[in-house]
Amino acid sequence: MTETAVFGPGGYRYIRGPFQYSGGVAAEPGYVIERVRFANPVPVEEGFRRIEAYLDTANRPYTSFCACELRSPAPFTDQEFIDFNRIYVGTLERWGIFKDDENPVARSNVCPKIQPPAEPCFEAFCHTVTSSPSTFREIPKSFVIAGSGEAQESPGPYREKTIRYGETSAEAMREKAIFVLGQMESRMSALGFGWSDATTTQVYTVHDLYPFLADEIVSRGATKGGLTWFFANPPVQGLEYEMDLRGIPVERVI
Repeated sequence: MTETAVFGPGGYRYIRGPFQYSGGVAAEPGYVIERVRFANPVPVEEGFRRIEAYLDTANRPYTSFCACELRSPAPFTDQEFIDFNRIYVGTLERWGIFKDDENPVARSNVCPKIQPPAEPCFEAFCHTVTSSPSTFREIPKSFVIAGSGEAQESPGPYREKTIRYGETSAEAMREKAIFVLGQMESRMSALGFGWSDATTTQVYTVHDLYPFLADEIVSRGATKGGLTWFFANPPVQGLEYEMDLRGIPVERVI
């Protein structure tokens, strides 16, 4: 998934992907991406309302919404995931972002293993703002790479396209991690970035990272800003390891 396109109304370019999300986004010239995290996760419907209010206050169009991070109660079945995503993109369609199954918004959606939310919630979202050298000494690079688990990006059941499906041995987890790291690198490359541009790298798994942390993650330069590990499962049953990352100069908590 390396074909890119520009979403002009939002001021960003994106990696084309399936209907539910893009593979990543990067600010176009004259714009920069900012991240906003909710102090406590907010149910999706209420979260969309609060995002609308935030963008109204910031004098930014809803089309500036370019990425989000979700938290769900437990991994979905394949069909449940499709059903949830169809509801989710309904608001993006109303905002003038989603059209004809083309979705420029990057996304992660994971499931905390301990103290999960009662329903799908927003953890954070990103949007573009106009920028100029007067705002920063120079306009910084800004991008978000969407979450990816250890499944090939192709049609069909997850069981058939997942690396080492159903296996959680140290060897299997290493193979899954290598695949996902490759996905992160492919997406960054498509947008013109590399690990040195990342400000935050995040991992989502309930399994032990240590056997491959040094030689597969740290050695690539993926932990320039440290590594944030969430004790959480990817969003679909059968997936065990997910990553996302970003390079963002301004982050807020509301």
